Amino acid sequence: MTRFPSWMLCASLAAMPALLPAAGKGDAAAGKAVFEQCAVCHNADSAEKKMGPGMKGLFKKDKLTNGKKPTEANIRAKIDEGGNGMPAYKDILNDKDKDDLVAYLKTL
Repeated sequence: MTRFPSWMLCASLAAMPALLPAAGKGDAAAGKAVFEQCAVCHNADSAEKKMGPGMKGLFKKDKLTNGKKPTEANIRAKIDEGGNGMPAYKDILNDKDKDDLVAYLKTL
């Protein structure tokens, strides 16, 4: 039986984070540009409803309009699936755009 060199195992484990997508690591500045298409229906600078709910303080709210907690996963699901008049953006925005958008929404 061949013994696996321990340095190979360590190098493999050290490289793993670089191979995995960074969850919740979007660029808020880029997300602001992505939000421009959302601004038709959503206010960024207030919680007042436009066509859809205002986004200011979104992550500080107790719950979203669908009753779920405002977590990254729930907001990302809403972006993907849409609903209640909001179109689904699952196939419109790529994963980086969605990460950037969520990062921007966290700043509001």
